Amino acid sequence: MMFDLISIGDCVIDTFIPLLDAKVGINPEDNERKLMLRFGDKVPVGPFVSMVAGNAANNAVGSVRLKLKTAIYTHVGNAGDDENDQRIIAKFKKEKVDIRYVVDSSQLPSNHHIVLTFEGERTILIYHQPWKYNLPDLDQSRWVYFTSLAPNFIETNLVEQMVNYLERTHAKLLYNPGTFQIKHGVKKFPRLLSLTELFIVNKEEAKLILNHKEGESIPIKKLLKGIVDLGPKMVVITDGGEGSYGFDGDKYYKLDIFPAKLVEMTGSGDAFATGTLAGLSHGEDLPNAIRWGAANGASVVEQVGPQAGLLTYNQYL
Repeated sequence: MMFDLISIGDCVIDTFIPLLDAKVGINPEDNERKLMLRFGDKVPVGPFVSMVAGNAANNAVGSVRLKLKTAIYTHVGNAGDDENDQRIIAKFKKEKVDIRYVVDSSQLPSNHHIVLTFEGERTILIYHQPWKYNLPDLDQSRWVYFTSLAPNFIETNLVEQMVNYLERTHAKLLYNPGTFQIKHGVKKFPRLLSLTELFIVNKEEAKLILNHKEGESIPIKKLLKGIVDLGPKMVVITDGGEGSYGFDGDKYYKLDIFPAKLVEMTGSGDAFATGTLAGLSHGEDLPNAIRWGAANGASVVEQVGPQAGLLTYNQYL
């Protein structure tokens, strides 16, 4: 069996709750924007919806739509006959994501996040179950997509197992680290970074990885080169409405965002990374692959949730 892509990371059920009565303000203590709700009160909300999501799931679904033969290694919970277990698996089957590496746990429920949406932005309440990560005996794949995991990943041998797989198979790695991987420190895994074909993060995440102070103004080229100096062959940094920036070790690239009618932002980063990987997989160079990513991200923000707006291969033609 040969796959175009194996996606590795957590999946979740996201419940989207639109806030009708909230405010956004600046906290003078840390100069950060804060979402404010009335404390101890009943806060009116709009109709809520829930759906299968998570970085790895969004990537896997989006990659299949872009004509990549895709499998996913992820964990689902089945504690107390958790209905979300079968819901997640059913979604993968419907989207034609290969589920041979999905691990079902009877000890834990599936991940469930609450997504508060307000004025086009989202605030996500997250909790990752402490899965016992253990990389299955994966088949050959042209690409691996490595993304968000629970904080206990560091207590497992997953990263070492991935390094062994990449060295043995020569698969290309797109590394899109999640919150807990960045907090732990991606620099702590230099061999994984040296095996990374493409590293994608947003601007604030890049600054954290390179140990720059919060709020410090850093030239984007310095951030790009700083990440490449850690080992990856190529890096892309996204910067919200300012667009995205790429560096292939030789040339720097800048791409503005695609015009879109903003409805909700969840999954735009996953869509961007997925489109970029698909572009590379289909033979595009880095600047054109970034255009694939930008188009995919723009389409996703026009609908609620991270997967409804994911583009198909034919929409790129």
